[in-house]
Amino acid sequence: MAKVLAISLIILLSVGIFGCSDGKPITPADMDGSGKVVKINGAGSTFVFPIMSKWTALYDDVESKVRINYQSIGSGGGIRQVIAGTVGFGATDGPMTDEQLDEAKKPIVHIPIVMGAVVPTYNLKVKKQLKFSGDVLADIFLGKIKKWNNPRLKKINPGVALPDKEIVIVHRADGSGTTYIWVDYLSKVSSRWRQKVGVSTSVNWPVGLGGKGNEGVAGQVKRIPGALGYVELTYALQNRMPFGKVRNLAGKFVGASPASVSEAGAGDVDALPADLRVSITNAPGDKAYPISSFVWLIAFTDQTNEKDGRALANFAWWVLGEGQKAAEPLDYSPLPDEVVELAKGKVKEIKHKGIQLLEAE
Repeated sequence: MAKVLAISLIILLSVGIFGCSDGKPITPADMDGSGKVVKINGAGSTFVFPIMSKWTALYDDVESKVRINYQSIGSGGGIRQVIAGTVGFGATDGPMTDEQLDEAKKPIVHIPIVMGAVVPTYNLKVKKQLKFSGDVLADIFLGKIKKWNNPRLKKINPGVALPDKEIVIVHRADGSGTTYIWVDYLSKVSSRWRQKVGVSTSVNWPVGLGGKGNEGVAGQVKRIPGALGYVELTYALQNRMPFGKVRNLAGKFVGASPASVSEAGAGDVDALPADLRVSITNAPGDKAYPISSFVWLIAFTDQTNEKDGRALANFAWWVLGEGQKAAEPLDYSPLPDEVVELAKGKVKEIKHKGIQLLEAE
């Protein structure tokens, strides 16, 4: 009997030491006074997933008592889970609507954490990088331009042998901030798109096939000859997929890069709304990439659990500081310094019973 108890004790101790959901061993040094590691669950944007994965891995080494677990389910899913209170934070590429904020019942803060680009990616054997204008992209996704050798495409791609081949549209099947950025841009450059489809994280697509997540769209485009879709820049680069230049507000064809996205975000900071819910698609500037956006961390300002809220606030503060260094190596753009300061002000709004939770300042 004593032997059985001893074996049981060893098993229990093993589970306690190695039982972290991310597979990283938990040592006594990792535990707070109650013997627990603080675990913060987040969900949302697939757009931000590559850099969020990097941040959570780096933060494990910065703060051993906190584990950040992030699920890439799409911005729409992240917003729903935040509203329902089933996650500690969400990440979204499209800001919440007034209706969603009302549904949440409690105030939600929008904290910009990084910038990125959405690119038109295609499966077509051509020697030059294709160019697209906003009106042409809108009419392709409306189903009005059906073939790659359409005269309007040929006009903006002189010298490119575009084939007499059907364009197969691939779009997101899930609620998506990437979709929000894409259709927000199309609505600014095409009145026809704005009137027929509009802007949302999920829209009624006139044509095309659906893919779940940036990963799903990238996979469909790679699989189908003649396909055209839209993905976050990092996914296009990681999958070695060609993507087009897009004509910006200044009339220049610009490719997506950390520099061209930063140019889009370098507008008048004083003009930003107080809640930082803002669109920067089709921004002015000769070098600005027109399908650019902030990504926001969203969370309740009034945190139910003091310890969890403090861990979340400290993580968000770290992201706005040291975490920004991870942006460019992963083909995102760090926030402009002026936006970082505004975002830090939003982190300070995270409280418990009216008391600010931030420790990392």
